[in-house]
Amino acid sequence: MASSGIAYPDRFYAAAAYAGFGAGAPSTAAISRFQNDVALLLYGLHQQATVGPCNVPKPRAWSPVEQSKWTSWHGLGSMPSAEAMRLFVKILEEEDPGWYSRIPEFINPQPVVDIEMHKPKEEPDIVPALTNGTGTSSIPEPKTISENGSSVETQDKVVILEGLSTVSAHEEWTALSVSGQRPKPRYEHGATVLQDKMYIFGGNHNGRYLSDLQVLDLKSLTWSKIDAKLQAGTSDSAKTAQVSPCAGHSLISCGNKFFSVAGHTKDPSDSITVKEFDPHTCTWSIVKTYGKPPVSRGGQSVTLVGTTLVVFGGEDAKRCLLNDLHILDLETMTWDDVDAIGTPPAPRSDHVAACHADRYLLIFGGGSHATCFNDLHVLDLQTMEWSRPKQQGPIPSPRAGHAGATVGENWYIVGGGNNKSGVSETLVLNMSTLAWSVVSTVEGRVPLASEGMTLLYSNYSGEDYLISFGGYNGRYSNEVYALKLSVKLDLQSSTKDQPTSDSTSRVLEPEVEISQDGKIREIAMDNADSKNRNDEANEQLLAALKAEKDELEATLNREGLQTVQLKEEITEAEARNAELTKELQAVRGQLAAEQSRCFKLEVDVAELRQKLQSLDALEREVELLRRQKAASEQEQAALDAKQKKQAGSGGVWGWLVGTPPDDDDSESS
Repeated sequence: MASSGIAYPDRFYAAAAYAGFGAGAPSTAAISRFQNDVALLLYGLHQQATVGPCNVPKPRAWSPVEQSKWTSWHGLGSMPSAEAMRLFVKILEEEDPGWYSRIPEFINPQPVVDIEMHKPKEEPDIVPALTNGTGTSSIPEPKTISENGSSVETQDKVVILEGLSTVSAHEEWTALSVSGQRPKPRYEHGATVLQDKMYIFGGNHNGRYLSDLQVLDLKSLTWSKIDAKLQAGTSDSAKTAQVSPCAGHSLISCGNKFFSVAGHTKDPSDSITVKEFDPHTCTWSIVKTYGKPPVSRGGQSVTLVGTTLVVFGGEDAKRCLLNDLHILDLETMTWDDVDAIGTPPAPRSDHVAACHADRYLLIFGGGSHATCFNDLHVLDLQTMEWSRPKQQGPIPSPRAGHAGATVGENWYIVGGGNNKSGVSETLVLNMSTLAWSVVSTVEGRVPLASEGMTLLYSNYSGEDYLISFGGYNGRYSNEVYALKLSVKLDLQSSTKDQPTSDSTSRVLEPEVEISQDGKIREIAMDNADSKNRNDEANEQLLAALKAEKDELEATLNREGLQTVQLKEEITEAEARNAELTKELQAVRGQLAAEQSRCFKLEVDVAELRQKLQSLDALEREVELLRRQKAASEQEQAALDAKQKKQAGSGGVWGWLVGTPPDDDDSESS
């Protein structure tokens, strides 16, 4: 899609004339077209572009309208003229997108110094239009304004809308029409924007971890896959390997590279792994860190604060929830385990974190195994103290798995769920005032109401965009959505917060309140009313402070009583503990005595067993002796019988005299 148009500054003058700020326009033209807050903002930008920074004195209290105009102009500070022209046209396009098609074909507007917004005022002198010598107006030559305010001649150009510029509506999510092979649908992936390219790494699809690296060119809206390898060493000849699939990790851009921090893997390590990707060489490398690294985890938050990465919470490999705090110095690659004071957030995962003013770390939402949170915690990175400040506006509902991105002082929150349904609204938190507001709401079962999606910020062609990808809401998504942010709210907040310097009399300053419908209400007052009102306000403030003091004293007394009770309970518990200790020692003594007696008995039993064995041997010896005795007795009996027999037959003397032995004796011998 293409459209032709005139260049700056003539485009600005055409826009000013259309909005009612041009020469010859009625003084109430701007009021009739826009609400008063928008008209005031356009007035301030017009004055900044045509006159320059505001150096006129502040109007008095009896002219609140002029004071409002002066405040709008003065709040722009030293903004360059070219920037004021660009923002004027941009806000007009937000309020009236079709303004350019309704202006005359040839228009030669010129700047004016001032206009009256509520009552007629004499128009200032107008610089006459250039003539071509015939008395007719000539068409101005195309010009453009450089950053230093000087004009440079150019030619009319055909503006080709491409990439994110195809998103025309502000504060509305638009599904981008992309080309190329889309990545596999996923959630719990990592994403980051680097040099007008959105990188997507890893994630979870149907319970399987992914390891692919995809990139979306935000200029052509074309997807492509990077064949990235993991460099196993630091030398040029180092071998390469495949990157391990992971999910629940964080991608953080830093310089011309980005880091992948932590994440769940199939084979988890003991500590967090930090990988670095170089887009020029398309290689991953494992970063060597020093100090004590945190335990391995996923679902944590990793926030870039200056040259450090702040890691909070998550879920370890055993699915235990964490609420510890660690800081990685990117210059020395050294881990630091931080012990902050105050009450930290409860252990959680799938929360979001953001940094404000390079000092405050904000933690919002997240979930445990049983519930989701909607609490907001702030860590002062200078004092390392946790606090839980009071929030303004509509408090968001509990959620986990949502995504966040910061744009200036605004923190945008998208998606998430509460274990029952996805969250449909897009929220923004002003980190200076801690005020919540709803940017947009989607309807139906769309990827924007998902868990595990990613949200990124990108400035493309001078416009601010939010980009979302992926997520899971019952089905996995690989859709890309973009939301074009409006600069009007940022400018209004900056002009409202701009301090005024009128030292003459604060009593004479008017009260100008801007209600929710954007209308300005003028409150007239005199010195006495202002003083009375201030006194009443002071009395109310004192009463409120006194009531708060009484409440705090009562709370302190209750806490003191509870402390005394707790001390008494602790004393009783210590006494019981001492008695139980004594009883335990006595029982241990008895047990030792019983063990000693048992040992002695075992020794006696062993001795008795040895004696029994000795008795058995003695019995066997006695039995053997008995048998030997019996045999001896038998032999002795036989010998005695033989001797008796021989004695009966004459004995030796008979033999000597020649008496022959009996036949029986001879046979027996």
